[in-house]
Amino acid sequence: MATRTDRLFVALDLPAAARKALAAFRDRADPKLWRPVPDEALHVTLVFLGHRPPGVAERVAKVVRASAGPAADLALGSALLLPPRRARVLCAEVHDGSGALAALQARTAEALAAAGLHEPERRPYRPHATVARLRAGERSPRATAIEGPEPVAFAGEAVTLYRSLLSRAGARYEPLARVEVG
Repeated sequence: MATRTDRLFVALDLPAAARKALAAFRDRADPKLWRPVPDEALHVTLVFLGHRPPGVAERVAKVVRASAGPAADLALGSALLLPPRRARVLCAEVHDGSGALAALQARTAEALAAAGLHEPERRPYRPHATVARLRAGERSPRATAIEGPEPVAFAGEAVTLYRSLLSRAGARYEPLARVEVG
C-alpha cells in the first residue's frame, strides 16, 4: 500500500491586475497546444518542496510565517518557455526591480533548508508565472509566437504554502498557510 504524501510549494500570490494581464496573455496561446492554468492558480513559485510526508506541512507553514516579507517593484515581462530545451510550460517573466523578490525567495529557501525541510536547487532562481502547460502528446515548440503580457507593475499580496492536488483535469492548489505581505 502506497504512503500518502503532500505535494507542497510556497508561492507569492498576485494582485488582480497582474492575474488579469496573465490571463489575457494565456488566452492568446494556441489551445490545441497549451492547456491553460486557471486564473485562481496564477502565482509566482518561490520554493517547490515536492512530495513530503503528512504532518510536514505545519512545520513548513511555521517557517513560511517567519520568513515571509514584502515583494514590491515587480513587473510582468516577456513570454518565456521552460525548460529552455524541451519546453513544457508557457510562462511570463517577472522582473524584480528592487531585488525584493529574490531576497524573499532566498530567505524562504534558506530557512526551509536550515529546518531540514528543503534541499536548495543548484540553478539560480528565475522568477516567472506559468500560464499554460503543454498538452499531452504535443511537441515542444522552439519559440513562442505570442507577445508577452501587458507589463503590469505590481507588488505581491501574500506568501502562501500550497498543497498541489493532481488529477487528470490538472492540478488544484489548496492554500494551507497564508501570510499577507502587500
